[in-house]
Amino acid sequence: MGTALVYHEDMTAARLLWDDPECEIECPERLTTALERLQQRGLEQRCLQLAAREASEAELGLVHSPEYVALVRGTQALGTGELQTLSGQYDAVYFHPSTFHCARLAVGAALQLVDAVLAGAVRNGLALVRPPGHHSQRAAANGFCVFNNVAIAARHAQRQHGLHRILIVDWDVHHGQGIQYIFEDDPSVLYFSWHRYEHGRFWPYLRESDADAVGQGPGLGFTVNLPWNQFNPELVLVSAGFDSAIGDPEGQMQATPECFAHLTQLLQVLAGGRVCAVLEGGYHLESLSQSVCMMVQALLGDPAPPLSGPMVPHGSALESIQSVRVAQAPHWMSLQQQGVAPVLSPRPYSPEGRPSSLLLTGRPEFKAAATQDVAALSSLLDQPRLNPTPPVRTAVALAAPDAALALPSDVLCEEGSAPQEETQAWARPHEALAQDRALTALGKVLYLLDRILDGQVSSGVAATPARAASAALDVAIRRGLSHGAQRLLCLAVGQLDRPPDLTDDGRNLWLNIGGKEAAAPSMFHVSVPLPGTTGGFLSCVLALVLPLAYSFQPDLVLVALGPAHGLRDPQAALLAALLRGPAGGRVLALVDEECTPQLVVVLARVLHGEAAPSLGPASTASPEDAQALVQLRGHLEPRWKMLQAASEAGGPGSG
Repeated sequence: MGTALVYHEDMTAARLLWDDPECEIECPERLTTALERLQQRGLEQRCLQLAAREASEAELGLVHSPEYVALVRGTQALGTGELQTLSGQYDAVYFHPSTFHCARLAVGAALQLVDAVLAGAVRNGLALVRPPGHHSQRAAANGFCVFNNVAIAARHAQRQHGLHRILIVDWDVHHGQGIQYIFEDDPSVLYFSWHRYEHGRFWPYLRESDADAVGQGPGLGFTVNLPWNQFNPELVLVSAGFDSAIGDPEGQMQATPECFAHLTQLLQVLAGGRVCAVLEGGYHLESLSQSVCMMVQALLGDPAPPLSGPMVPHGSALESIQSVRVAQAPHWMSLQQQGVAPVLSPRPYSPEGRPSSLLLTGRPEFKAAATQDVAALSSLLDQPRLNPTPPVRTAVALAAPDAALALPSDVLCEEGSAPQEETQAWARPHEALAQDRALTALGKVLYLLDRILDGQVSSGVAATPARAASAALDVAIRRGLSHGAQRLLCLAVGQLDRPPDLTDDGRNLWLNIGGKEAAAPSMFHVSVPLPGTTGGFLSCVLALVLPLAYSFQPDLVLVALGPAHGLRDPQAALLAALLRGPAGGRVLALVDEECTPQLVVVLARVLHGEAAPSLGPASTASPEDAQALVQLRGHLEPRWKMLQAASEAGGPGSG
């Protein structure tokens, strides 16, 4: 299964017919520029291309009133003056004689994408559409939006495909109040919006855009204005707005294109990877097109380029997250378990009413002069080109390759080995590596590791004998640090010894899951017991492992599954999938050569960009695991700032 790209050139027909500085940025070039960039990068050719169809009026009626649909239909026969008068009745909207056709195509594209994903024809995809939809309400256009594309797609998935849990993630810089209004009393749809608010001073200037808007009636707790709670969805719909991207005149923020690749990768671990993205905002053509390319690359399974800049959350971001946790705690068991602190006092506004940071990374305000903005934008947009995808995405190196392994066709079964003399030299300090079997396995590990460090292979899986696991890991760490890795993260699971003379020089971070107790002998040596429940495992991964990894910003990750590691295959796969992000995809997984073939296959598949298998029924973390994790994070937060922003993610709770 691959990635679908849904588009129709007729969606470029509608354009502004009169002078209106507010609306002129919603132009046909938003689509044509993005499509041209996808073609230039060879990304369109890698997708299954689908031509959008018009949605029927019955499909529009899943969300919109018949009277409103009839009103928009009637715009086809209006003259310019009448169109301008009608447009003036709505906030930031313009109509064109082609609007009805374009808007039906936009909805139809979203429906086609959902049908293709849920039928198993593709794994995920992007609907490249205009007009956008997330501000549109039952009987009103709003904010360039005519019909609510994503909301209709969600209702369609429920009615036509029988889904019961749908997650809508809206990362447009503006709050998608239209989606929120439609689903605020519906517990089957979890709406997650991450947007600029400025305490109500940023468009759409709504009180209900704040964190304490949590839904109504049966839907209490299923409107989330910022965070990611565990919901176990069957489908993820993304309102993919790119107006928080650097250079955008609407958002005035500084998200770099690779940020959207990382967001996409994080969502792909949900719902078996069934992610349907639908374009919303984004009005700086170059920044928009680069961001669309980054998202499509992530959907295709390519590694996300590493994030640049200091990974330090800004105070205002922490306040927003804490506000949401307080508002959501009554509705989610995982938040009740950990307890929540009082909300911090609001920060003062900047004179321009602009945010003081972007995302969670503490980047400076967008205040530079125009020439400086252009230079910064050009520099940042050039960065993704400096991280080309290696010719081989994933390789597997086994001492005795199993011909029955059900690997993807383009996963390389690596047959090479490091030179014997070199392998023996690395093995000499370790008695456990003296046997021929262990030496052969080490040679393959070193060969694959060098291919990753040289940029020939992105990621891989290698096997070693159980009794030689700690020694082989020690060699891999030293080899990595001496052959190009500036910062190496080692995630050791199970009975694996940390090399005794490994120094805390800032170049390596050792994280052990499966230790006897939660402890941090140093800021670069962290140990935590393996949680006993699915919820505890998720909390450990999302609230400890991932924030540490992003804070450390490694350029190589070693995931070592040692003897008696205790992980089920889906848990190991989730770890490997999430750790692709911080290191730009450079991950080497080391497993016991006696492990099941299924483990090798699932690790190779997720490192190749496929979705991790479901963890199964969720459960909350035990009180002991939750408390140990809170205490450990508190000890580490002064050094690893991203831990301050990590929200707990235990079981699904009840809403």
